[in-house]
Amino acid sequence: MERRGFLKSIGAGAAAMTLPGGGRAGPAGAPDERPNIVWACAEDMSPHMGCYGETTIRTPNIDRLAREGARFTRAFITAPVCSPSRSAMVTGMYQTTIGAHNHRSSRDEIKINLPAHIKLIPQYFKDAGYYTCNGRIWPEDAVERAASGKTDYNFVWDSAVYEAAEWSGRKAGQPFFAQIQLRGGKYRNAKVPNPVDPADVKLPPYYPDHAVLREDWARYLNSVIQVDIELGQIMKRLEDERIADNTIVFFWTDHGISHIRDKQFVYEGGMRIPLIIHGPGIKPGTVRDDLVEHIDIPAASLQSAGLPVPEHLQGRQLFASDYEPRDYAFSARDRCDETVERIRCVRTKRFKYIRNFFPERSHTQHNRYKDHKQIMITMRQLYAEGKLNSDQVRPFLPTRPVEELYDLENGPYELRNLADSPEHQDTLKELRARLDAWMDETRDLGVIPEPELAEMYRTHDSAYAILRRRENVELVKRLRRVGALREEGASAIGGLIEAMKDPAPAVRYEAARALGNLGPEAKRAADVLTKAIADKAASVRVAAARALCRMGMVDEGLPVLRQELTNKENEVARHYAALVLEDIGEAASPALDDLKAAMDESYDLVRRVATRAVGILEGTYDPKAGGGRLPARAGRTR
Repeated sequence: MERRGFLKSIGAGAAAMTLPGGGRAGPAGAPDERPNIVWACAEDMSPHMGCYGETTIRTPNIDRLAREGARFTRAFITAPVCSPSRSAMVTGMYQTTIGAHNHRSSRDEIKINLPAHIKLIPQYFKDAGYYTCNGRIWPEDAVERAASGKTDYNFVWDSAVYEAAEWSGRKAGQPFFAQIQLRGGKYRNAKVPNPVDPADVKLPPYYPDHAVLREDWARYLNSVIQVDIELGQIMKRLEDERIADNTIVFFWTDHGISHIRDKQFVYEGGMRIPLIIHGPGIKPGTVRDDLVEHIDIPAASLQSAGLPVPEHLQGRQLFASDYEPRDYAFSARDRCDETVERIRCVRTKRFKYIRNFFPERSHTQHNRYKDHKQIMITMRQLYAEGKLNSDQVRPFLPTRPVEELYDLENGPYELRNLADSPEHQDTLKELRARLDAWMDETRDLGVIPEPELAEMYRTHDSAYAILRRRENVELVKRLRRVGALREEGASAIGGLIEAMKDPAPAVRYEAARALGNLGPEAKRAADVLTKAIADKAASVRVAAARALCRMGMVDEGLPVLRQELTNKENEVARHYAALVLEDIGEAASPALDDLKAAMDESYDLVRRVATRAVGILEGTYDPKAGGGRLPARAGRTR
């Protein structure tokens, strides 16, 4: 089939960017008949494209790709933030299975390894004789062009898996596997023809109609236009080299739009992505509404190239004759930079179930990446002024429900939580059980508190191996029991006190955290918590000190937090100590000098939290400089 003509639809502005090596003729000689595989992955972008129903902008190249290929209407990311998502993408496995679930982990003092049998997807192609590339499209005036595009993998890996930034250096007739990274929604300053007028923007109802948000959304849509132009360039090069008809192009995004309740969260704005597959063997005009996860792309890529699909891959072969559609799609959010979090989600075609493992923390807890953005600053100010309605205010509430259930057919914006609805209890129980089963089946490492997971990394060959040890499987069961107790509230205090005797530090930590969440209600646990501030595990000492502070026993808890802030036996526990000092506000004033000293720490997460906490205590912290606290509001307490 003839698949040419992308040049005509690229439009003005295309000349401003070039794909390295573009315009060169393909290598001569007898070609390998196996198809080339191109992954075109854009950052921070939801399906705001013409073929997905967007009407504010035109995306002719993406739309043409969809017309001539297969468009998936229910494609989802397994993590709504880049590094866990990309770690899952390049291994074909859930980030929670391989220990890559915490954003920007395997850095500084903590290294995460993969077992020997798990290779990166480009390595399988390289071993099969493919030329492997990872690059991006660069501005014409770029002074220096990096040898690689974005990776951001949360584990130790060998850069030799990629041979070049693009495929012009391959041997005559050699097929190639190329990852092309597009800046996508991160490129809010893209200069495109016919830029979007903010007055034409249609904001979702969970955001207020405000000039700052309209301007940001318009810039975001401009970035979608830019991606369309760049995708046209990629297709033009393939056509110019006369290899388009033997190249399978996978186009998708690493997660949804970067906004307050989208990126980093498992609502549709963060979890739902575009997915279009174009090339030989793909019936033009195909529209598929089966549930797809982005870890299906690696399995489908290997299958399309005629290569074996390793049994450990957790994705599905989308075009296999024995393909079985998913009944459920899953997504997980864990720590993002300094912001501690654990959220799990399961979605059917109609319903979505979300479990919040940190319901005591606001959706908009401090995060340097988000707090300095003008949209966040504006929204916080509107919240402080009481100008947000009941739907828009939700991210700023100090707590959130443990469980959320949404009927996406009747409420696509996920605004009405049905978890307490009597007529939806059967659905709630089904999806709750399905999520628990998935976490068990995939050996979700996120169930283990990160401070203790960091300790386990040191004694295992790989993160993947941790939950394959029999004793650790039993550990998960005990952690689940503590989780169930935590959700029972004050009636479970006796059980939580008993759990403080567990031999595993992870269980003692979770029990202490649960008691701390109850605050003064858990005063009868004060004796066991006072003993726990001398626990052998740093994480437990921090959790017990936090609980004492939340009970009003600051004199007992604060000295422990100050000590743990400087205790380098467990860097993650130090980070958690800094977070507690930030959370207790003015009560942390005696620790001001300790926090100032931590501002110069080498461990980035400790340094971030300490810097912000000092600014808050001294009243000098400026959100525009990289963070900020929630504005004061009548009746609100920390």
